[in-house]
Amino acid sequence: MARPIMVMGTMSNSGKSLLVTALCRIFHQDGYRVAPFKSQNMALNSYVTWDGGEMGRAQVAQAEACGRQPDVRMNPILLKPTSDVGSQVILRGKVEGTYRARDYFAKKKDYIPLIRECYDELASDCDIMVIEGAGSPAEINLKQDDIVNMGMARLVDAPVLLVGDIDPGGVFAQLYGTVALLEKEEQARIKGLIINKFRGDKSLLDPGITMLEERLGIPVLGTVPYLTVDIDDEDSMSGFLLQKQHHKQIDLAVLRFPRISNFTDFSPLEQHRMLGVRFVESVQELGEPDMILLPGTKNTLGDLQWMKETGLFEAVRGFAARGGAVFGICGGFQMLGEELSDPEGVESAPGTAAQGLGLLPMRTVFAKEKTRTRKQMTLQQGPCKGCYVDGYEIHMGVSRDGSGNSLIECSKDNVYGSYLHGFFDEAAPVEALAAYLAKGKGLPEPTEHLVSHRAYKEAQYDLLADALRAHLDMDRIYEIIGIKA
Repeated sequence: MARPIMVMGTMSNSGKSLLVTALCRIFHQDGYRVAPFKSQNMALNSYVTWDGGEMGRAQVAQAEACGRQPDVRMNPILLKPTSDVGSQVILRGKVEGTYRARDYFAKKKDYIPLIRECYDELASDCDIMVIEGAGSPAEINLKQDDIVNMGMARLVDAPVLLVGDIDPGGVFAQLYGTVALLEKEEQARIKGLIINKFRGDKSLLDPGITMLEERLGIPVLGTVPYLTVDIDDEDSMSGFLLQKQHHKQIDLAVLRFPRISNFTDFSPLEQHRMLGVRFVESVQELGEPDMILLPGTKNTLGDLQWMKETGLFEAVRGFAARGGAVFGICGGFQMLGEELSDPEGVESAPGTAAQGLGLLPMRTVFAKEKTRTRKQMTLQQGPCKGCYVDGYEIHMGVSRDGSGNSLIECSKDNVYGSYLHGFFDEAAPVEALAAYLAKGKGLPEPTEHLVSHRAYKEAQYDLLADALRAHLDMDRIYEIIGIKA
């Protein structure tokens, strides 16, 4: 069986996922068979594996860093929020149901055999398992029947690295307070502390580090600088989602829905020197971009209503009527049609129907069965016509044209939509979109050729590993795992 190492954080967005990705890449580079694992993940950014399972995108990036195919066993429980108090529960890649938070917490301990089964199956074919926690292990109101932090560490007897985020301030209090709130047995599992996202002169931290080590008896294994590597982020606090401006020739405005999902579909566009992506939440922020992009959403009808309430619904319709280019993916694609209906109550009260933007000649009917499939195709419509796409579908419902034909893409004049996530992971669609928008704006046609987003990510994983090797005591980490470096 593989030797485990677990990364926990003092809070959400402390950098756990990035550090796990870095460790996965380092161990892979050093010749070890390694796999990531997160027993329970809450995210709206998900991915479809080759066998049709659904998993969180953070574990997808971590698997890629390990040189492995993404596998739903790496994320046996995925929670996709559908409201402020409820989530769709996905077990080993398949939807089990939708639960209110209280009901899910009452069931958590029932999932321990599933977690153990997935972990053991992966560990039987690995040298090292890199496990990621969630939130903070010191959330004492949630510790009963914990399955993702110290409960997971106890289940597989994993040593723990605790990460604190210095960027918002108070990192020493974060680290000390987290450890202080743990039980003695849990404190003993923490073998090293890491300070993350540091900017400035590291020597200024030395007195605090010395005092922290003396008070806790736990070594600080490194101070990691604020990194500029470009790794896909599934978190709602992602810096990419916070982009409100850009400084490029072509302005791409993405609507930031309240329940936006798979926003990383648009991150490959940033690789092009002419394309600038920004996220907008109001008519005032929208302005007059060169293209409006409607992303995926976990609640299409709810976010469509949000568009109507904010004025963005009419703003997008007016923009398209003036000849502006509009592009939607998945839920955003569904919104572009004439009508959306929910006879079975998948997203709303049974029998609910809503007017769509009316920009594409199609209607969508929601159904309880979720479509989860990989799809390779040559695009037949829109500004990227003729380009090859290797993507995947994750959606509830079917969209049909006036003749009753099921659609995976549709276009009319300056409006285009598709169900395919990963639409821009190949270089050709990015280049084609840039050329289309440049021509419409009277700019010279771009001539450079991009590498695929997959090749770009591989280079980023190597840069990430190089940065972490320079700032972490990897010899000590190997010692903690029980492997001679």
